[in-house]
Amino acid sequence: MAYLIVLVIAVVVVVLVMRAAAASGRSRGLPRARPPRRPRRVAPPLAPDDDPDFLRELERRARRDDNPKA
Repeated sequence: MAYLIVLVIAVVVVVLVMRAAAASGRSRGLPRARPPRRPRRVAPPLAPDDDPDFLRELERRARRDDNPKA
């Protein structure tokens, strides 16, 4: 009967040690797996006809070409 009590206590100790190891971040000597990172959102490149600066510059050049100072 004494062996059975010792066996139960040993199992309880092993379970507690395993839980403590898992809670500290190390299980079986390996680091815990990190969750996968989310990819960064990258703005799609603007085509020249979508770029407001480009359109402004085109408009300015067109006005300059339409009104020559001759």
